[in-house]
Amino acid sequence: MQTTGNKRALCPSFRLREVASMYFTMIMVFLVILVVALQGTAPRENYFPYKVPLDPQSFLELSWNVSYPEQVVHFQLLVKEPKFGLLFGMSDRGEFENADLAVLWSDGHSSYFGDAWSDEKGQLHMDSQQDYQLLKAHRTPEGLYLVFKRAFSTCDPKDYLIEDGTVHLIYGILEKPVRSLQAINISALHKGLQRVQLLKPNISTPELPRDMKTMEIRAPDVVIPSQETTYWCYMVELPDSFPRHHIVMYEPVITAGNEAIVHHMEVFQCAAEFDSFPHYNGPCDSKMKPDRLNYCRHVLAAWAMGAQAFYYPEEAGLAFGGPGSSKYLRLEIHYHNPLVFKGRQDSSGIRLYYTATLRRYDAGIMELGLVYTPVMAIPPGEAGFLLNGYCTDKCTQVALPPAGIHIFASQLHTHLTGRKVVTILSREGREREVVNADNHYSPHFQGDVLITTCMYNTEDRNQATVGGFSITDEMCVNYVHYYPQTQLELCKSAVDSGYLQRYFNLVNRFNDEEICMCPQTSVTQQFSSVPWNAFNRDVLKSLYDFAPISMHCNKSSAVRFPVWRAIRCSNPPFPGLWNRLVLDPDPSLTSTSMCSHYLFVLSQCLEPC
Repeated sequence: MQTTGNKRALCPSFRLREVASMYFTMIMVFLVILVVALQGTAPRENYFPYKVPLDPQSFLELSWNVSYPEQVVHFQLLVKEPKFGLLFGMSDRGEFENADLAVLWSDGHSSYFGDAWSDEKGQLHMDSQQDYQLLKAHRTPEGLYLVFKRAFSTCDPKDYLIEDGTVHLIYGILEKPVRSLQAINISALHKGLQRVQLLKPNISTPELPRDMKTMEIRAPDVVIPSQETTYWCYMVELPDSFPRHHIVMYEPVITAGNEAIVHHMEVFQCAAEFDSFPHYNGPCDSKMKPDRLNYCRHVLAAWAMGAQAFYYPEEAGLAFGGPGSSKYLRLEIHYHNPLVFKGRQDSSGIRLYYTATLRRYDAGIMELGLVYTPVMAIPPGEAGFLLNGYCTDKCTQVALPPAGIHIFASQLHTHLTGRKVVTILSREGREREVVNADNHYSPHFQGDVLITTCMYNTEDRNQATVGGFSITDEMCVNYVHYYPQTQLELCKSAVDSGYLQRYFNLVNRFNDEEICMCPQTSVTQQFSSVPWNAFNRDVLKSLYDFAPISMHCNKSSAVRFPVWRAIRCSNPPFPGLWNRLVLDPDPSLTSTSMCSHYLFVLSQCLEPC
């Protein structure tokens, strides 16, 4: 894990700078461009190693590179079907209000490019300081290419500060000519957003071995189902007597045209205790899927949209093949198809690079965070709701070697409402190391607690968002790459389901049992029935902070290490008060005083898991 050293530049007095800039702008107005002929200082052709589709139909494709010495991002935007212009930019949460924008528009005769911003009502304004600098614009048979750059920090209060972590990129397409920037009606645009990590770590590519071979694990000719979310499973069998190798690199192989639909992919190796696994090619949640495929959980490769090739350090590789290793692999692809395309074919997958020259260490991949379960939910209308996933010392002491392990990379993952993710190492109740952090989304440890915290924003939702696999559900995951390899594959938690049911009972009592939140109803349905007043929100937050948790300390065979349930309040100040409050509340207590008592009791439970 590397940091970029990105720091806010020292800024001159804004008033002085703005006056000068506004004077210059009054003279220059906007840059008028001839889309075919404009030339500039453009980066060389292979200067854009990072690429991501902006829209679900891949009409807009963004490529970029990062110059840390210059503190500048170079962008290349391919518009495959140019119309009358577009908006491209950044905002805190992907909104078109208070956004920092580069705008290209045409009045039907001339084309214009400039730096703009939108106010809280979404009205566009010309920026007094032009920080999006157009370098090149040209047409090709593929479409219109725009090449421009922008500094990380511009000292302009109207500009977005480009930092480490997730950046919300927004786009809008102009279908008709407009006479001026102010005439653009944002509400009428075809628009959307894409989340990316713009500031990629500046990691040097390690030298690859000369005897390296490649293997493609791809699902052949899948007809992507016409629904928003699909997890597709495909079984692969290695050749007989395939010897032991080390994977030293892997990268995605995406079918052309499906770059915006293939959301993430994983390759799992199956448990060695089974001699055979059935061949399967179909949805992972199908009733026809053989149960034995659930024993294919050892991660060999994990990729998500926007990621590049993954390299192992020269001293380690991920082992597969050989004695004691299953020859069966399972490819899992998450298709995100929001436009519900029909008949779209796909043969995407992952390309493995491997060598027979074994390295010093076997590497491993460990999954941290929250279990994919609806018992972990985020109320609607939350600006920054926190959920914590625990890998407790009860698990690390049993599953990790006495000398500890070395983490060399990690991959953070949430779905649409995720805003920040951080994994910290805690020892004796104190934070010791930040394992990885994304504030917009190499330690050694042994016998410690790893806490993965995710922050979610659900201000645009009117129902609770539950944990699960759908893109509209949520996840909180950190894939940790480390060595030497252990049997620990997954170390995650969820709140104890029995205590969650007590929460529903409490909510039911306060609503005079007018709504059915009985155990026979699913957790998702019960959450959808909760009236989200301040009391119900506060109690749920406290429940997640202090109630007992269920630990998943799993091997790749899905067999758990002998770890018992983690109890948060091992010595509560008022034994039995939790039960009295939740199961048999004092009728003399009002909802407000009940909440105060309840939260006070929980606040006393400060002992770590």
